[in-house]
Amino acid sequence: MDAVFKALADATRRRLLDSLNGRGGQSLRELCADSGMTRQAVTKHLAVLEAAGVVTTVWRGREKLHYLNAAPINEIAERWIDRYDRERVHALADLKHALEDPPMSRPDFVYVSHIKTTPERLWQALTDPAFTRRYWGVEFTTDWTEGAPMTWRESGTEISDPEQVVLVSDPYRRLAYTWHTFTPEWAKANAKTDEELAAFAAERRSKVTFDLEPSGPVVKLTVTHDGFEPGSALLDAVSQGWPALLSSLKTLMESGEPL
Repeated sequence: MDAVFKALADATRRRLLDSLNGRGGQSLRELCADSGMTRQAVTKHLAVLEAAGVVTTVWRGREKLHYLNAAPINEIAERWIDRYDRERVHALADLKHALEDPPMSRPDFVYVSHIKTTPERLWQALTDPAFTRRYWGVEFTTDWTEGAPMTWRESGTEISDPEQVVLVSDPYRRLAYTWHTFTPEWAKANAKTDEELAAFAAERRSKVTFDLEPSGPVVKLTVTHDGFEPGSALLDAVSQGWPALLSSLKTLMESGEPL
C-alpha cells in the first residue's frame, strides 16, 4: 500500500488519474496533449502509477493504452480509509472525486487485481460452478472448449442463446466468452426496469476476457470487458459491477470466504 499512497501524494499524478477516469484507454500521446506536459515527464509519472498498480496498460496493435485501475484504491478504502475521517485524507481527495464522476467514455472496461493464489486455482474459480456461485451468484453450463455454447444460471433464471459461446479457452492463461443475453426473466430477477432491459437488449453483444499471469506467490488477473458501443448503458453498469465482484473473488481466494 505504501506505493499507492506515494503515487497518489503527487498532484500531477492525481490529475493523470482524473484524465484516465474521464476517458480510459488513452495513449501516451493523448495524455501528453491533455496534460500539457512533456513526453518524458508523463512517462516518468506513469511509471510510478503503473508500479503502484493504479494504472494498467493494454497493447492494441502497436499502441499502448492506459487505464485507471481501481483495485488498489478499493483495498485501501476497505482496510484503511473507513477507519478515519475521509476529509483528512488529502492525498486521496482528488481521486475520490474522480471515482465519483461518470465512467470512462472509451467503449471498454479494464480491471487488474493481484491475487494470492495459483493459476490453476484461479482458473477453477472462474469456471467451476461451485466457486462462481459463491462470489458471483452465477453458474455456467459448458465444456469450456472454444466455440462451445454457454448457459448462464443466475438468480433462479436460466439464460441460453446460440451467441453465448466460449471464444478463447487456454487453461490457466486466458479465458474469453461472449456476454449473456438480456431476457425479461433476467430483468425481473435482477430488479431491472423495462427501460433498462430495452437499453441493454438493444446493444450489440459484448465479451469479457480474463488474462492470468503468475508472478511469484500471486497471479495478476486482468479483466477486459469490451465490444460496447459509444455511450453504452451496459458499460456504465459493468463498470460499477466488476470491481465489487472481483474484490469478492480476491477475498474468496485469499481467505476462503467471499465479501
